[in-house]
Amino acid sequence: MPKRKVQLVNGEFYHIVKRGIEGRKIFLDDEDRFRFVNGLLVFNDKKPAPWDSRAFWRQRDPDSLTKSYQPKHPLVEIHVFTLMPNHFHLLVRQLTDNGIATLMNKIGGYSYYFNKKYERVGTLFQDRYKVKAIKTDIQLRNTFVYIHTNPIGLIEPKWKEWQVESFQKAIHFLENKYRWSSYWDYIGKSNFPRVTTREFFLKLLGGEEEIRREIRSWIEFKNEIFKDKKDLKEISFE
Repeated sequence: MPKRKVQLVNGEFYHIVKRGIEGRKIFLDDEDRFRFVNGLLVFNDKKPAPWDSRAFWRQRDPDSLTKSYQPKHPLVEIHVFTLMPNHFHLLVRQLTDNGIATLMNKIGGYSYYFNKKYERVGTLFQDRYKVKAIKTDIQLRNTFVYIHTNPIGLIEPKWKEWQVESFQKAIHFLENKYRWSSYWDYIGKSNFPRVTTREFFLKLLGGEEEIRREIRSWIEFKNEIFKDKKDLKEISFE
């Protein structure tokens, strides 16, 4: 396998994306998503995961999901995550040599759970995960916003075209409906608090309300683009 172009350095931030093979869905229900979130916690440790603890893996209540386990020797700081139907995003800062590579190798164990549950065989993920080094504060802020707003594409079909038809619907979905990211914890709604390290971004972006405003501002910007294009289309047919 060819060597990565991006050299992973301790203390630096990286945006990681891993997709299902051939674009297939890797999360089919909430049990899958809970299982993966649990994995983000327990796999982020130099120690082996508690495979024999069925009670842990089956936890579903958000208050107890991560209460019984805390990594003693974390490989990375997980600052941001989002689960999408066929891929996931992470924004991490590497703490130990080969920390990211080790974490991603452990996360690959989710394939065993998935294949056993759905009685399938073969590879679940694409061979390699994509990793991008974060080099500036602006890039760091933009990546934070990008990952947390990614789920809006599930309800806004033109999201990738920089358009949002309903600002209020998008906000409501992100803040009250879609729990499978670190966003709720950043705006004061305890969801999966032990999975992420949030102090850095809370300070960088100015606290919970400023983070909420930052996210809303980006959605509003795309909503304005949608309205502008709609107006232009209506004018062109007059």
